[in-house]
Amino acid sequence: MSELEKKVPNPCVGVCALDENDLCIACQRSGMEIAEWGVFSNEEKLEVWEKIKRREKGEIVK
Repeated sequence: MSELEKKVPNPCVGVCALDENDLCIACQRSGMEIAEWGVFSNEEKLEVWEKIKRREKGEIVK
């Protein structure tokens, strides 16, 4: 099974609070990424996970 065929886990940890950059302080997703997670394709969800990793490293803010 390829990466795109697997169910992509939701990064939500149940603490929803957006900071001044519109990023959740817990899962590091933007408000729009949170709102649209349910309609994203697996490919889009994997792209969000990559952004989360980069945000956690401080490489990108949004």
